[in-house]
Amino acid sequence: MRLGPAPERGVIMNTYGIEKLGIEAKNVYRNLEPAVLTEFALQRGEGTLSDTGALVVTTGKYTGRSPKDKFIVDSEGVHDEIAWGKVNMPITRERFLKIRKKAVEFLKDKDVFIFDGFAGADPRHTKKFRIINELASQNLFIHQLLIRPTAEELENFGEADYTMIVAPGCKCIPEEDGTNSEAAILIDYEAHEIVICGSQYAGEIKKSVFSTMNYVMTKENVLPMHCSANMDPETKETAIFFGLSGTGKTTLSADPNRKLIGDDEHGWSPEGVFNFEGGCYAKCINLSKENEPDIYNAIKFGSLVENVIMDPVTRKLDFADGSLTENTRVGYPIEYINNAEVPSVGGVPKVVIFLTADAFGVMPPISRLSKNAAMYHFVTGFTSKLAGTERGITEPVPTFSTLFGEPFMPMDPSVYAKMLGDKLDQYGTKVYLVNTGWAGGSAASGAKRMKLAYTRAMVTAALNGDLEKAEYKHHDVFNVDYPTTCPNVPDEMLDARGLWADKAAYDEQANKLAEMFEKNFTTKYPNMPKEITEAGPKAK
Repeated sequence: MRLGPAPERGVIMNTYGIEKLGIEAKNVYRNLEPAVLTEFALQRGEGTLSDTGALVVTTGKYTGRSPKDKFIVDSEGVHDEIAWGKVNMPITRERFLKIRKKAVEFLKDKDVFIFDGFAGADPRHTKKFRIINELASQNLFIHQLLIRPTAEELENFGEADYTMIVAPGCKCIPEEDGTNSEAAILIDYEAHEIVICGSQYAGEIKKSVFSTMNYVMTKENVLPMHCSANMDPETKETAIFFGLSGTGKTTLSADPNRKLIGDDEHGWSPEGVFNFEGGCYAKCINLSKENEPDIYNAIKFGSLVENVIMDPVTRKLDFADGSLTENTRVGYPIEYINNAEVPSVGGVPKVVIFLTADAFGVMPPISRLSKNAAMYHFVTGFTSKLAGTERGITEPVPTFSTLFGEPFMPMDPSVYAKMLGDKLDQYGTKVYLVNTGWAGGSAASGAKRMKLAYTRAMVTAALNGDLEKAEYKHHDVFNVDYPTTCPNVPDEMLDARGLWADKAAYDEQANKLAEMFEKNFTTKYPNMPKEITEAGPKAK
């Protein structure tokens, strides 16, 4: 049985213009509904259904992003704008075109799936993306992750601003193609083209769109941000949450009393905050209905689940099983979240929250940041964790990810930092650094993480203005001001040093972490303005 609108014999196939790219496909399917894409994926053996109706796939060798395989075409038009290095690695256009040709030839006489959609919920900054997929399951993913056009918008879609060719079955040969492995994620900003080969991990598609938006939005006075965002449904007061994995970004922004604008990728324009996407891509490891009901309930028909182990008989998903990868994922449209704001647009943010999970147990649970300190911590993107996966390592391990999203930011960090500083000045936005990590000792010492109820209370006080009325103390090592009182939080919980029984041990650990901050900053950002450098931690 043939599924979908395939042409009958003698009928000229609609190619939707992909022949302009050199693709000579067997059949071309455009913007199929999730039900049809799911049927295609099942028929083609790409995945199976869970007991809730979600499509479950395994992604093979690549179960996460492959940063060593991501390249940017080093063309004359962008050469001076890209922060070249280990993150943004250059590739010549000649090699890009060679790999592109290989991908195009690979798709010859195959069924291909097109999704024409949008990135950027604010129509003043919307970009049109055409995603061409080898796999129906990946086309389902990006259909749910980007902003879906109406029938009228699709009819009048016209030419895309950016085109992406995704052929995971096409393997690179490093010796011939100049790549580091069989996978390649290539972005040509000047030609407005993206090519992905060798990796079936769907996150590469999503993040390639994000990396593109993070370049082009700066041209439109829009600060691109790797953050979540929510707003008050009555006042439209908007807040944004930055944080690396494990800091609580998704949990804290999913507030039942506020509308979710988005969970991952946003722009801050002169008019306000808007989501780049129309869906969410959430981690599933140890997922439970009790702790994260929104994500749990979103795993249903129309969702794509990656690398979660499933019982072959009952078709129930085992979210605790990380045997394939700890990076288990589900992609679903934002409408699957009950309190989502659609269209995903909010106002100018009144509050910015930087989240960190400090496993050293020494940073204040919440502190107020000056503009320069905000720019410092934005550039630094700090969190820490316990490296329990490596034998013999018991010390917390710091993680510094520039702009809370280093792999996706192509330009010099100072470009984004200046944009943030200008917006904080212009709108008077308050910035708080919230530590969701350990209190009263380090993770290695057996201390407990700060209670989620207290962290929620601190965030609520920051959002509703209660913390503006509080008295503050200055923390000399971390060079921040922290409140002495906060509604619904015991006063003693706000003093990081006071929670340690051994004050000398606290001082030693705090200074050790401050030294790590200083070393990271001076190494990675030697040309950052002096006033920003001096706003960071100061080891004694």
